[in-house]
Amino acid sequence: MYWYEFAVLIFYFIALGYLFLYSLGQLHLTIKYLKAKKTVPVTPAKLVNYPIVTIQLPVYNEKYVIKRLIDSVCQIDYPKGSLEIQVLDDSDDETTEFAIERISFYKKQGIEIKLIRRPERINFKAGALAYGLERASGELIAIFDADFLPATDFLMKTVPHFANQKIGMVQTRWGHINRDFSFFTRMQAFGLDAHFSVEQTGRNSVHSFINFNGTGGVWRKSCIENSGGWSADTLTEDLDLSYRAQIKGWQFKYLESVESPAELPILMPAIKSQQYRWNKGAAETSKKNLKKVYQQKLPFITKLHATFHLLNSSVFLMLLIVGILSLPLLLIKFNHPQLDLLFKIANLFLLGFFSIAFYFWVAAKRAPFTKIKENFIKTFVAFMTVSMGLSLHNGIAVLEGFLGRKTPFIRTPKFNATNKDAGNKNNSYIDYKLEFSTLAELFLGVYFVAAMILGIYLQDYGMFLFHAMLAIGFITVSYQSFRLLWHAS
Repeated sequence: MYWYEFAVLIFYFIALGYLFLYSLGQLHLTIKYLKAKKTVPVTPAKLVNYPIVTIQLPVYNEKYVIKRLIDSVCQIDYPKGSLEIQVLDDSDDETTEFAIERISFYKKQGIEIKLIRRPERINFKAGALAYGLERASGELIAIFDADFLPATDFLMKTVPHFANQKIGMVQTRWGHINRDFSFFTRMQAFGLDAHFSVEQTGRNSVHSFINFNGTGGVWRKSCIENSGGWSADTLTEDLDLSYRAQIKGWQFKYLESVESPAELPILMPAIKSQQYRWNKGAAETSKKNLKKVYQQKLPFITKLHATFHLLNSSVFLMLLIVGILSLPLLLIKFNHPQLDLLFKIANLFLLGFFSIAFYFWVAAKRAPFTKIKENFIKTFVAFMTVSMGLSLHNGIAVLEGFLGRKTPFIRTPKFNATNKDAGNKNNSYIDYKLEFSTLAELFLGVYFVAAMILGIYLQDYGMFLFHAMLAIGFITVSYQSFRLLWHAS
C-alpha cells in the first residue's frame, strides 16, 4: 500500500471511531432519560414570598418582532411590585422607535419597564446582558431573546425552584410557534426537540452539566456574579457561563414540562448564521473550559458527558471527514481485497448509527410534547440528510473555533413568521451574497454523486445510501442559498 492510502485509512477510522463514541454517549443519555421519565418529579412549594425578578430582553435590530416580544413579556403573571423589565436595546434602526411606543403604553398600566441603551455596542449580547445586570434590582434574572413568546405563568413555574439556595439557573424547554411553516422548520424542530428532551433531561437526571440555552431561563443574580459574569470571548456566552457556574458548584435545574415558545429561522442564511454561532461557540467554549472540568473532583461519568457535550459540534467535522474520505476508501477496498476482514469489522460502527436513531426515536415518540408520532423513519432520514448537507458550513465553524479565529457575533434574523402567517420573507437583515461555502457545497454534492457512480461501477453498494444522503444534502443546502440569491437579484 502507498503511504497516502494508509493516511486515508487512519484518518477515516479515527473520525469514524469518534462518531461511534459520541453515539454511545447519546445512547447512555437516552437510557437515563427513559429512567428519569419513570420517576415522579418533585413539585416545589408554591410561592409565598415573591423575590424581585428582572426580565432582560437583549435586542439588536429586531423591528419585525420587538412589539410582539414586549407585548408577550408584559402579560407575564407576577406581582408588579416584584417585577422589572429591561429592554436592552443596541439597535440602530426602527426597532428603538417601536420599543419606545410599547414601553410607553405599558408604563401607563403601572408595569416597571424601561429602555436601556448603551453608549457603545461592545461585546454584543454578552455586553448587553452585563450592562443590564449592573442596573438590575432583581434577585433573579430571566432572559428572553427577541423571537420568544413566554407564557403568562412562566415565572410562577420557574421561580419556586430557587427556594433551593444551591440552584443557580433554571432552564425551560423551547417550543416552536412555526414548526409547520416549512420542511426546514420541521427539521430544526426535530433536532431541537431531541436536545430539549433526551439530552437536557438525561444529563440533569444524573447530575451532569447542562447548559443555559441563551434564553427561556432564569438565573440567580449572585450565581452570575460569583461565576465571573458574562464574557464575550466565545460566541456562546450562555454555554460558557453555564460551565463556569457549575464548575463553581452551582446546581442547574431543567424543566422539560415548561415550554417557552419561540420562532425558528425560515431561510437558509438565517439557519446557517445560527448554526455557525452555536458550533463555533461550542468549540471555543470547549477550549476554554474542558480542561477545568477535568481539574475538578467530579464523577467520571460527569466528565465524560461534559466532554461529549462541549465537543458535540465536532461531530459535523468528523462527519465531513468520513464523507470525503469514503470515496477514496472505495478504491482502496477494490485495490486491496486482503483488507476485506478489516472492512467487515468496521461494520460494527453501524451500531453507532442505530444508537443515534434510537436517541431520536425516543425523543420523537416518548417525549410528550413532540409532534413526530408517525413517519419517524422518513423524518429521521430527512433530518440526517440535511445535517450532512450542513456539515461543511458547520465544520468550518468548528475549525475556526478550535484554531482561535475570532469573528463577530452574528445575530439570527427574525421574521415574525408562523405556520399561519408567512411573514416577511424579504427580510432586510438578510445579507444576500454568494459565499465560497455555497460553491463548495455544490461541488461536494457533485463529488458524492460521483461516489455513487463509482460504487455502482465497482459493484460495491455498501456506502451507496450514505453517499446518496450526502449528495442530496449538499445539493439541497446549496440550492437553497442560490435560490435566495436569484430571488434577491
